[in-house]
Amino acid sequence: MQTTEIGNDIRKFLIEEFLFGGGQTLSDDVPLLGNVIDSQGVIELVSFVQQRFKIEVDDEEVTTDNFGSIKSVVALVEKKLRIPG
Repeated sequence: MQTTEIGNDIRKFLIEEFLFGGGQTLSDDVPLLGNVIDSQGVIELVSFVQQRFKIEVDDEEVTTDNFGSIKSVVALVEKKLRIPG
């Protein structure tokens, strides 16, 4: 799976679920927490990422470093996809 494809899937989810279809200018570096999602939104995003990309996100990985922007979520997904188990 390509980086752009991962980013596009995450962006589409955020726009549809949290911006109600308006937010096509959501860039990879926009801080998500407080701007796009709240703490409940983080839980929903983690759930989406796990289901969509068939990965397991450990509790200690749910940090602003990993879920602070689309770019950081993509980096986490790519890392998880490369490392089995």
